[in-house]
Amino acid sequence: MNDPLSQPSLSQASLSQPSLSQPSRSAYAKVEPYVTRDGSLIRELMHPSVHGNRLQSLAEAIVPAGGSTVLHRHRLSEEIYHFTRGRGRMRVGDDTFEVTAGDTVCIPPGAAHRLVNTGGTEMRLLCACTPPYAHEDTELLEGGPPHEA
Repeated sequence: MNDPLSQPSLSQASLSQPSLSQPSRSAYAKVEPYVTRDGSLIRELMHPSVHGNRLQSLAEAIVPAGGSTVLHRHRLSEEIYHFTRGRGRMRVGDDTFEVTAGDTVCIPPGAAHRLVNTGGTEMRLLCACTPPYAHEDTELLEGGPPHEA
């Protein structure tokens, strides 16, 4: 599993480039997953450092049954999570709530958040970030995967 985002991050100059003249596309089967800083398995479906788009990223995250992510936050990125499979508990800031397939959650920049998969199958979700996800924008707020949201 190679991390496609281990390349240098986007600069502001690259964000000021003209928009794409052709559509950018990725094939799910060709996108290698990797483990991100929060502990989830990520497949970058569309990211500027890989696909040539500019202003946002879209990834699929997988949290295994009984698994969880590390409490973390992104200083710059607003994230939208759309749950496509499974169920669990999510913490955003001081709020903790149940999530299930079909739910969508917006996480403001700077908000501490984590997921706990409380179901018997893997949890899958789409993660949209703007500006695009960057490892250096991810601040881990605890040392290891949590057991409680």
